[in-house]
This record gives sequence, structure tokens and C-alpha cells, in this order.
Amino acid sequence: MRKPLVKATQEGMKSMSIIKHGLAAFAAGTLGVALALPAAAAPVKFDFWFGLSGDLARVVDTLCKNFNASQSDYEVVCTSQGNYDATLQNTIAAFRAGKQPTVVQVYDVGTATMMLSGAYYPADKLMEENGYKIDYSDYFPGIARYYATSKGEMLSFPFNSSTALMYWNKDAFAKIGKTEAPKTWEEVGADLQAMKDAGYECPMAINISANESWQLMEQFSAIHNQPIATKSNGYDGLDARLAVNKTKFVQYVGDLKKWYDAGLIKIKSKDLGQDMVQAFASGTCQVILTSVGDHGTVGKTHKEGMNWDVAELPVYAGTERKNSLVGGASLWVLSGKPAEEYKGAAAFLNFIHDPKTALFWSTNTGYIPVAKSGFDYMKSNGFYDKAPYKGRETAIASLTASEPTEITRGIRLGNFTQIRAEFGTQMQAIFANKVSVQDGLDTLVKNGDAILDRFQQTYPNKTLP
Repeated sequence: MRKPLVKATQEGMKSMSIIKHGLAAFAAGTLGVALALPAAAAPVKFDFWFGLSGDLARVVDTLCKNFNASQSDYEVVCTSQGNYDATLQNTIAAFRAGKQPTVVQVYDVGTATMMLSGAYYPADKLMEENGYKIDYSDYFPGIARYYATSKGEMLSFPFNSSTALMYWNKDAFAKIGKTEAPKTWEEVGADLQAMKDAGYECPMAINISANESWQLMEQFSAIHNQPIATKSNGYDGLDARLAVNKTKFVQYVGDLKKWYDAGLIKIKSKDLGQDMVQAFASGTCQVILTSVGDHGTVGKTHKEGMNWDVAELPVYAGTERKNSLVGGASLWVLSGKPAEEYKGAAAFLNFIHDPKTALFWSTNTGYIPVAKSGFDYMKSNGFYDKAPYKGRETAIASLTASEPTEITRGIRLGNFTQIRAEFGTQMQAIFANKVSVQDGLDTLVKNGDAILDRFQQTYPNKTLP
């Protein structure tokens, strides 16, 4: 029998009321459970200071964002300090104030200072204690040994690495009947003269400022297995002293000066209105010696239609070529930070060591991979077959030309930035005919030794690890 409409409506309303109250109770219960659950933990933040600027700083920022997006436990806060010198000085000041970053990028010549400071958490120990297994033999020896102790212990992680190459204009060489880059300095001299005779105003450009010590003095000495200083370039003691006024470097500077006087070489620098990379890319000068890091700049800015390439640095005839030196910087983890931040730092360094990160890094900068696994991964992805990057593998060949010797493993000299400045001062005096080649290099050694003596006095009774 059908119920009356009014009665049916009343029962329906009653049912709706029960449902409504039931939903309210359920919602209240759910809210109570939600309130009882702990809030999602915020990621552990830690600071990373670096010394790159401009486009390179933007790439580092992207690298940091990629790490943060790859996991949710840690957040690296990346801050550029403007340049390498400022980064090291700011880090020292911050450490004294107890406000140091967890991770800091320190350039190659700051390695001795960092080692003697004792203000770091050794990279190999950090990774092991946080559960990461890193095969340190995976790093190219010429890179790893620059940042390792005399026993091979990795105190910092290689990061942005480069070496010097010869950039040559294939069109200019074709005009003098050459299809390959010169392999010896004797060939270079003949080729520069031939290009001058063919009408080229600037066969070769060099820069003799302080920063060019890396290309002109340090790289030349390494590939010729000639010491920069005694005591295995400082690895064997703080009492090392300069030796470049008694090595084959004297002949090299003499030849550069001779070619300069003959108009075969021009000095190009930003101070003079055009640096040598610009001079080469524009076709103004036909040969330069500079970092593989400039490969991308030349690729983007070279004169339309210009054919160019890179080659290993020349050596003098009869020389058994050795590996060139790595340039750039490594990542140090500083002491005095909480364990949680060290876990984040270890995760960050492990992320950077990943071959996929090596591909990203080299694609967006001119730097080379620091590990064999990264290099192999990039080759398998056809990186070096692509026009913008073809030739950069030459830098790997240069760095691995030999097993590092006691001389070619690196430089361990304190306050080396000041020595580089003295190099620039004396080279400029030599090329301005103010002093002879030998007298200029003798003065470089004399003043450089005084710098090394002051550094040794700063760390009495200390030895490098």
C-alpha cells in the first residue's frame, strides 16, 4: 500500500538528516585524523657558494634547481660570489664568523690553502659515511691528482674542469698549403712567417697578463715535463721555490718575444680593446692558445663562413709529450655544519657525479667531463659528433696524453695567485723591452720565492697532506 505523500516526505527528511549528521561526523573524524598526522617535513637547506658569473652562473643556478627537483629531502641554496678570489676570501671570513657555507667552489690554485686550513670534511670520507660508493679511479688521473693528497685521497670533488688548446684558422693555414695544425713550436714559427708573408696582419695572438700564466707558463711546463718549482711543484714541501728561469720555458719566452718583434705575434687583451678570443673569432688573428672553455664562445661568435678547429698545444721537436694540466675548480665541504646538511651535501655531490649531469654541464658550458663514465656517456649520446661540440674531445686527449708525473700532476704552491700576478708584470716588462728574457724570468723567480717564503712562514711546521 502506497504511503501518504506527507508521511513519505517526513521520513525522507528524517533519512536526509541522518545522512547529513553522519557525513558531518565522518568529516570531523577525518579532520581529527588529519590534525593528528605530522606535517610533511621541510627539506634540509644548505648553502653552496661558487665563483662563476654571467652565463656560467646561470648554468650553475639551473644545475641547483635540477638537484632540488630530483628529490624532496634537501634544498641547496646556490650563491655566486662573483669570482674565484672573492669566493675564497669570503669563505675564509665567513668561516671565522661561524657562517661558512656547507659547500664551496675553490679554484685550482687555492688547493694548497684549503689543504692546510684543516677546515674541511674530506670528500671521500663524507661520501662513505653517508652511504655513497664512489669509484675514484673513474676520475681522469690528470684531474683527480690535482685535488688529491700525496696518498691519493680525494679531499674535494673535481667540478668545472678545462685545459688549454691551440685554436687555428683552417682557412688561413690552407692558404699556406697546410691542412693540419702544427705539432711542434718549430713548425709554428715557420707557419706564422708564412702567414705573415701571405698578407695576414696577425698570424697569432697572445695575452701576457697575470691570468695567462696558466696557458703560457703552466701548460707549457707540464706538457714538456718541466718543473714550475722544486719539490715536485710543491707537492713535497712548503719549502719549494720557483725554477722557471732554468728550464725550457726560457727558450719558449725567447721564441715568443722573437716572433713578436718580427710582427708574427700580436698582444691582445681586454685592456687593449680586443681580447685574443674575440680576435680569433673575428678572423683578425689566426692562432691563439686558450682554454677549451672558450670553445663555445668561438662557436657562437666566429665570423660567418670561417673554418676553424682546435688541436693539442705544440711541443718542441724531440719532446715526449706529457699530460696537460687541468684548470678550473673543485668542490670542498666545510667543517662545522650539522649532520643533516652533510647528508644533503653528499647527495648533491653524488648528483653532480652522475654521467647525465656531466652531459648537461658540458652541453651548457665549455667545460669537460671530469670522469671516464661521464665522457663515455657523452660519447654514447653522440655529443662529440655534433657541430657545436666537435673538437672538445681533444681536451681529454691532452689531459690523458700520459700518466701524470711528479711534475704534471699539478701545482701545490701557496699564494700562487700572487705569483701569477708577478708573471704578468715581468712578461709585460720583457715584451716592452724593459728587461731581457732571462732578467725578467730571474726577477719573476726572485719575487715569487719571496711570496712562497711568506706563505711558508704563515704555516710553520706544517706539511701538505
